[in-house]
Amino acid sequence: MPPSFDNKVALITGAGSGIGRATAIKLASLGASLALCDINYDNLESTKKQCGSVPTLLEDVDVSSKQEVEQFIKKTLEKYSHIDHVFNCAGVNPTSIPLEETTDEYWDKLVNTNLKGVFNVTRGVIPHLKSGSSVVNVSSISGIRGSAQQAVYCTTKFGLIGFSKCMALELGPRGIRTNVVAPGYIDTPTNAGIVKGGEAVTRMINGNALGRLGTAEEVADVVVFLFGEESRYMNGAVLEIDGGIKMSSTTAK
Repeated sequence: MPPSFDNKVALITGAGSGIGRATAIKLASLGASLALCDINYDNLESTKKQCGSVPTLLEDVDVSSKQEVEQFIKKTLEKYSHIDHVFNCAGVNPTSIPLEETTDEYWDKLVNTNLKGVFNVTRGVIPHLKSGSSVVNVSSISGIRGSAQQAVYCTTKFGLIGFSKCMALELGPRGIRTNVVAPGYIDTPTNAGIVKGGEAVTRMINGNALGRLGTAEEVADVVVFLFGEESRYMNGAVLEIDGGIKMSSTTAK
C-alpha cells in the first residue's frame, strides 16, 4: 500500500521542472498539499496543472534572496498553518570552465543558489518544523567525487552534503530528519549533457552500469521515501541515485 501524505504540507523549491516537478506530482498523487516555488512562474503553473486538484501555493522565488524566501514561507504558513516536509531542489547546473577562467559572477551565481539558497530556506523553516518533519536536499554525484573544470559546482554540492549532515545532528534531537539525494545522469531539461545532445548523451548513457539515463521520477521516488515513515531511522544519509556510476568526467544531474 503506498504511503499517504494526507494533511501533510510539502514545500518544494525548483518545482518548475525536472526533479522538483516530478516530486511535486508524486506527492500530490499521495495526497500532500503543496507550496511550490521557482524563478520561472510559467513553469510552476505547468507543474500545478499536472498535480491535479490538491491545494497548491505557487510563488516566484529566487532562493538566494533571504527576503523572497521568508515571504514564501510566510505565505505558506498563512495558507496551511504548518510545514511538514521541505525539498530543497532549486539549483544551477554546471558549465565546464577551467578555474583560471572562472569569473566572480559565476562563483556567486552557483554558490548563492546551490548553497546559500538551501541555507536560506532551511534557516527560515526550522522554527516552523515539528517532530516528524523532514528535509531532503539535492546534491549530486559531483558532491561525492570531483570533476575537472567544475570546481565551483562541486564546491557547492560537496558543501551541501556537509551542511546537511550538520543539520541532521542539529535537528535530529528535535525529531526532524535531514537527508540528501545525489543524482547521477538524469534526463532533465537543465542537464548540460542533454542540452548538448549527441555524443554528450551517449557518454552519459555509457557512464553507468545500467546503461541508460535516470528519470526525474526515479529521483522523486527516493525523495518521497525519505519523507515517509519507512525511512524514519534515516538521518544524515546521502543516497546516490546513479545507476552504478563509472569513473567519468561527464556532467551529472
